[in-house]
Amino acid sequence: MTQSPDASLASPLPLDGIKVLDLSAYIAGPYGCALLGDMGAEVIKIEPPEGDNLRKYPSTLPTESRAFLGINRNKRGLCLNLKDDAGYDVLVRLVREADVLVHNFRPGVPERLRIDFATLSAINPRLVYCAMTGYGMAGPMAGHAGYDQVLQSMTGMCASQAKADGPPEILYGSVVDYYGAALISNSVAAALYQREKTGRGQAIEVSLLGSALAMQSARLVWAEGEPRKLERDMRSGGITGIHPTQEGHLYISANTPHFWRSLCGHLGLEALAEHPDYDTVKKRAAQADVLIPLVREALARKPATEWAEIFGQSVPCAVVNRVEDMFDHPQVQAMGFMQPLHNAQAGDYLGLAQWAHFAPYGKVRDTAAPARQGAPSLGEHSRAILADLGYAPIEIDALMIRDAVR
Repeated sequence: MTQSPDASLASPLPLDGIKVLDLSAYIAGPYGCALLGDMGAEVIKIEPPEGDNLRKYPSTLPTESRAFLGINRNKRGLCLNLKDDAGYDVLVRLVREADVLVHNFRPGVPERLRIDFATLSAINPRLVYCAMTGYGMAGPMAGHAGYDQVLQSMTGMCASQAKADGPPEILYGSVVDYYGAALISNSVAAALYQREKTGRGQAIEVSLLGSALAMQSARLVWAEGEPRKLERDMRSGGITGIHPTQEGHLYISANTPHFWRSLCGHLGLEALAEHPDYDTVKKRAAQADVLIPLVREALARKPATEWAEIFGQSVPCAVVNRVEDMFDHPQVQAMGFMQPLHNAQAGDYLGLAQWAHFAPYGKVRDTAAPARQGAPSLGEHSRAILADLGYAPIEIDALMIRDAVR
């Protein structure tokens, strides 16, 4: 693994100086906080004594869940028992100096734990408070537990993913959770911007239901007079899609006239390029049974990697890779997306460390990326965080002994 660039050379990130308290678990809430950490916020992951349940998810890593590592980068870890008054008092101290708090408890739970918006905003009126729920705070399903694939199934995503005349299919990869995380990050950033103008924080509600619907806004259009049930997908069909080659598979997108002509030229199918039966995406989709065999016969002459090299910038395409191929992909390396990280249990590992570049006015891009840290162990930074809050060593020991903090 290569070494991280010198952090001292990097410019401050947009959320430097912002403190985030992450009381959430699983994926959407914690990853939303990780995205805030990626933008420079100081994130403290606050876990109950039993830890985030994501730590216990199946993994081929022997000591820590791979999912937990990937979701919780750039955080310090504090293990806190909020049901103990002394543990709750620690949270209150943190809230007094925090900018953001994120949780994903079901409605009613925050009130029982005394971490609802009314209570905490009275302690810190500048607090931006973000609640991620399954279905929202109102309605008949408000109290239901929501999970990624539950919402996929509910909102039509699994039905849309199904092949013709096939059963519904799950979209693997926790796509609703990850999109929900992006909405958390976006909403919190917007609320922080508004706080700069008003001086006050606010409550934000983000839900997996809303996230799943937002992902499908192009499908969720019902024009007046249309039947309720009709094809709402945006699949262009025809040539666009994954095709076998001599070795491996290649995804091709040739929807524009320019790319269609380029594809035909590279494949030796020049006669198709200007043929009036195939000169629009809609026509090519209708003639897929004619065109696809011709395209695949041509693609069978070379491996996918060679075709990708030949097509270059003239035809949008991608070799169908496995996810592990991204660790050393030249484009990924050139952008600095992956960096070496460390976790006390898992040791050194390579992981996603940045997904955007922020450069100050007058610069194109910094030459160095900010230092990144791996996911914390359970309670890894508890003592240090308490010391930052002004607790004396003897007080910290007392909190540890009574299991208010670990």
